[in-house]
Amino acid sequence: MKILHLDSNHPLLINQLNALGFTNDEDYTSSKKTVEEKIHLYDGFIIRSRFSIDKAFLDKAKNLKFIGRVGAGLENIDCDYAESKGITLIAAPEGNRNAVGEHSLAMLLSLFNKLNKADKEVRNGKWLREDNRGIELDGRTVGLIGYGNMGKSFAKKLRGFDVEVFCYDLKPNVGDKNCKQVSLKELQEKADVLSLHTPQTPLTKNMINAAFINNFKKNFWLINTARGTSVVTKDLVEALKFGKILGAGLDVLEYEKSSFENLFSDNKMPEAFEYLINSDRVILSPHVAGWTIESKERLAQTIVNKIKSKFC
Repeated sequence: MKILHLDSNHPLLINQLNALGFTNDEDYTSSKKTVEEKIHLYDGFIIRSRFSIDKAFLDKAKNLKFIGRVGAGLENIDCDYAESKGITLIAAPEGNRNAVGEHSLAMLLSLFNKLNKADKEVRNGKWLREDNRGIELDGRTVGLIGYGNMGKSFAKKLRGFDVEVFCYDLKPNVGDKNCKQVSLKELQEKADVLSLHTPQTPLTKNMINAAFINNFKKNFWLINTARGTSVVTKDLVEALKFGKILGAGLDVLEYEKSSFENLFSDNKMPEAFEYLINSDRVILSPHVAGWTIESKERLAQTIVNKIKSKFC
């Protein structure tokens, strides 16, 4: 079987597939059109997020048996159409779930202890102890939306704290010893912290909007290590301004795209984003919650294991 690799990954991916007898070709630079012209030569391809895999692309992949995505989700692939053509879809959420759980906890504790604000002030010669008095996580209620690999990992990290952990998920009976599954209404009544662990779907797009936020009984903290499209940024900003959201840790943004840096260089910065980058109640990171040295290896190994299990 021939596999085309469209993004660079940990070297073990190609090394182990070679050892299993697969032929591996690499093309990390060609345009989508150029790749389409040769994709019929391959039984499988492996991608991260280089471009979307749509119907037109899949129609040209006449011999395709599988698509491997070195990541947690498959939102850049037309999954329904691929499956209708008998193509096996392989993702690797197990590979970076631990990293996402740790990053979520780090963001939450940083917000509670004002670490980003305190760090900036100390570097600028300010020693403001009372202004940087933190709060403790113990005694709080943490609500998770989405209780798959990522949600379960975060809940496991919270076991060392004296907290209640609730989750809301569309699937029934996903709760476990680390987290009690509840209705969305109950989560919104009790949560002090909301953490998102959902894939990108039509249901999750713009999910965190003004109406959703205002349905929370308490003022709360928001952590988003899932998808930027889930949060309406302007509604988040309004909630931060009025104190309904007490702070936000955002690893993902609705502005994510290849030209993200242009927001800073071309006078195109949205007003809501400008507020976020100037707020000491917001922590931002560049979609790296699952992007650790360990997860890079683990993601690649997960893809190899799944290909081996299915095709060897």
